[in-house]
Amino acid sequence: MIEQLTQEAIELLKQLIETPSFSSEEDGTAHHIENWFTNHKIPFNRTDHNVWAINKYFDASKPTLLLNSHHDTVKPNNGYTKDPFKALVEDGKLFGLGSNDAGGCLVSLIATFTYFYEKRDLAYNLVIVASAEEESSGDKGLNSMLPIIPKIDVAIVGEPTLMNLAVAEKGLVVFDAVVKGTPSHAAHPNDDNAIYNTIKVLEWFRDFKFEKVSETLGEVKLTVSQIHGGKQHNAIPANVDLVIDCRVNDQYSNQEVAEILMKKAPVDSLIPRSLRLNSSSIPVSHPLVQAGIEMGITTYGSPTLSDQAVLSCPSLKLGPGDSTRSHSADEFIHLEEIEEGIKIYIELLKKVF
Repeated sequence: MIEQLTQEAIELLKQLIETPSFSSEEDGTAHHIENWFTNHKIPFNRTDHNVWAINKYFDASKPTLLLNSHHDTVKPNNGYTKDPFKALVEDGKLFGLGSNDAGGCLVSLIATFTYFYEKRDLAYNLVIVASAEEESSGDKGLNSMLPIIPKIDVAIVGEPTLMNLAVAEKGLVVFDAVVKGTPSHAAHPNDDNAIYNTIKVLEWFRDFKFEKVSETLGEVKLTVSQIHGGKQHNAIPANVDLVIDCRVNDQYSNQEVAEILMKKAPVDSLIPRSLRLNSSSIPVSHPLVQAGIEMGITTYGSPTLSDQAVLSCPSLKLGPGDSTRSHSADEFIHLEEIEEGIKIYIELLKKVF
């Protein structure tokens, strides 16, 4: 059964690759996922472009485990040499946009859910959500499903981790900052040039350290990622606009980080775009983690963001593929990674079921 599900999962992934599904435009891939459930005689629901289902013998008295991954993609970059919407297999690699992030994870989790769908007396209920708008952190993604699906007690979020256990994940706050100065003609002296004033601000963000360091996630990381100032060569601008990318460890809430920076940062204005993408984690003592450790799987803390950020329950990030391939040109996943991923997912759940 596992071999059959694996082959069907690979065929589904090929269909997903060849159907454009940019964030908020996932209707076509949602239909392919619906067809999977229809073909396996599994009742499903669809909310916007999110497709979800529960196991056959769902029992409200039991805790519920969420299996989740997304079927939207970013847009292909200009570095592609292969057709991003052509599912091409070469040397055991399946090429195509979304193959690694996160199509391989999604089809592996769908196959895993299907494997357990009709099994009785599971220790956990199963809910699967093939979600939309993950890449854009949109309003109609997994976050919109949480009031609709059954209450979740623990989750496995499918993202490419080389099937290692990401037991924690950094949160994200993006800040818009303003450094002011005195506007003037470039030909005249000006000791309050907003662009020059930015130098010490950039040094401050480069050197600032938050006190609390996480065992799994390390330090909070601040990165100035965008700068905009000035409109023409002969005019000193009134201000320079900065964008700061802040990756938050599990020792702080996003609100706490924002309060610290708004109090200490040497800028004239600092405004967070959103505080909802908090760090997430799962205790190492949780049965899921312990089962993985018993299987010899490595644990680590992930610096990248996923839909874990919208979950309030313990969550584990785990999936086939390699995060370094995500959003890259000529994206691919090894077919054997999908095969291994399905086997590991099933073995892991058997240990806790």
